[in-house]
Amino acid sequence: MFTGIIENLSEIKEINKEGDNLSISLISKITNELKIDQSLSHNGVCLTVVDINDNIYKVTAIKETILKSSIKNWRIGDIINIERAMKLGDRLDGHMVQGHVDQTATCTKISEENGSWYFYFEYQKSNNLTIEKGSISINGVSLTIVESMDNGFSVAIIPYTYENTNFKNIQVGDLVNIEFDMIGKYIQKIIKAQSDQ
Repeated sequence: MFTGIIENLSEIKEINKEGDNLSISLISKITNELKIDQSLSHNGVCLTVVDINDNIYKVTAIKETILKSSIKNWRIGDIINIERAMKLGDRLDGHMVQGHVDQTATCTKISEENGSWYFYFEYQKSNNLTIEKGSISINGVSLTIVESMDNGFSVAIIPYTYENTNFKNIQVGDLVNIEFDMIGKYIQKIIKAQSDQ
């Protein structure tokens, strides 16, 4: 379980195909604090640390994860948002994020307005939904939805988030990982089950 508050950034150093899986090597300022078997959110995708060698750590993405996320587009040199799993007793400064990406979205517009940035995203029609002032995780970042549209939404990014995450690297046309609000997904499932009766 994560909070969506990005802890640091990692840079992809190597990507190797291993059957249907991808083995990804990354470097980060917190590599020396990591341990094998640790869960780490990478752009919102929960991946397990499988190896550490000096300042490089390695994770494996399986086929299902690759198909559902933007991992299929990752390249050497890409900068990735990372967050370690939350500790019991810590403050939950963002919202409850599982690290299970629901689907991807495409950035359709970016506008800078008086020191903040507004990012607009569209996603393929699905059972997932957004509401204004609701929570969403984009590339692992916990954000509040400004405007909710059919198969789309916008978020406002403050300067701190812009500078300390990979939002500064996102361009129009880029694919991002999105995880919809967990509580909203449960409510939607309950309503659907009741309407099917």
